[in-house]
Amino acid sequence: MKKMQTLLAAAALTITGAAWAAGDHGAEHAHKPMHGGVVAEAKGMDVELVAKSNQIDLYVRDHGKPVRLEGASARLTLVNGSEKSEAQLKAVDDKLVAQGTFSVVSGTKVSAVITMVGKKPINVNFIVR
Repeated sequence: MKKMQTLLAAAALTITGAAWAAGDHGAEHAHKPMHGGVVAEAKGMDVELVAKSNQIDLYVRDHGKPVRLEGASARLTLVNGSEKSEAQLKAVDDKLVAQGTFSVVSGTKVSAVITMVGKKPINVNFIVR
């Protein structure tokens, strides 16, 4: 019984610590979607995924400000259960874009590798809601 209490206490501390670490960074670093998508943080940047059946967009922000994407690209892996597909994105204006036919439903897992000129690749993961 004591071992179970210790495990539960450790789990509670882990969950609390994770919530605190992911907590509010202030308005300048809010992780809110600005384009109706899903936002994840990677390497101090916010990446927003906007996925539709015919187009996927990625927006990259640094402390709320759009990042220059000239020369950038991304590779996505989309997973729905046992179904897996990939998409290549290219910079178009202020976002990375892939057009085609995509199976994107609630629960789709998306893994992105974003490559920007002069920077290390950014790996980020999403779950579509």
